[in-house]
Amino acid sequence: MTLPRIYSSETLQNATTCLLGTDNLRYLKTVLRLKSGDKIMVFDGFGHEFEARIESFSASGVTVCLESQIPQTDKKICITLAQAIPKATKMDLIVKTAAELGADVIIPFTAARSVSRPEGEKASAKVARWQKIVREAARCSRSSQLAAIEPVSSFADMLFMAEPAARKLIFWEEEDQQSIRDVLNDPEFAGTAHYFIIVGPEGGLSRDEVFSAKESGFVSVSLGRQILKVETAAAAILSIIQYEKGIFSKAAGGGK
Repeated sequence: MTLPRIYSSETLQNATTCLLGTDNLRYLKTVLRLKSGDKIMVFDGFGHEFEARIESFSASGVTVCLESQIPQTDKKICITLAQAIPKATKMDLIVKTAAELGADVIIPFTAARSVSRPEGEKASAKVARWQKIVREAARCSRSSQLAAIEPVSSFADMLFMAEPAARKLIFWEEEDQQSIRDVLNDPEFAGTAHYFIIVGPEGGLSRDEVFSAKESGFVSVSLGRQILKVETAAAAILSIIQYEKGIFSKAAGGGK
């Protein structure tokens, strides 16, 4: 029987018990009909996960006793996805899929051709929503770590967030010299541990933006002749990188 898997907003490092808040109370008690003594899995999004036993239910939440810790597999690579915010709720799907596919950091940004430009409280509300989506994605995909959602940034500020040691890639539909396969098979970067990737909005990135990114050390990359929708592009890119270098690769134990 698969045990229910619950996210804890408290860090579980060095803990023996934890209180799962009221947001979990109804789900565990009413929906799943669990009782004191029943077992669940608890994770904190920082790589700590435990088999746990429910001690009690109260108005303030569910108290659980942490038992055996679940060993975690080390990740081979780290991926940062900088995604131009698309129209409507497409970003929700992008965040969900990126989190399931092992993105470590997601940076929402506004590009020159972005239609959606959330600011102030509206931007903060969207980030809070995406953080909730990330938590649910981690619970369902059995990931012990949560993808970090950065505040909404401008294109220029986003470029400065890339670490110097990262392999910095900007995906552009007009690129016709270098494909993602070329980049991932370049022996000069065989030991790359961090990939920072930029994906544009529905209308694509402007030439000025691509030029600016190249000046900041980014490499312009193509996915090939097929033009993907904005909500599909990031998923395809992450899947390719993870297959070649990360959680789905032979080196990570997922290949055949």
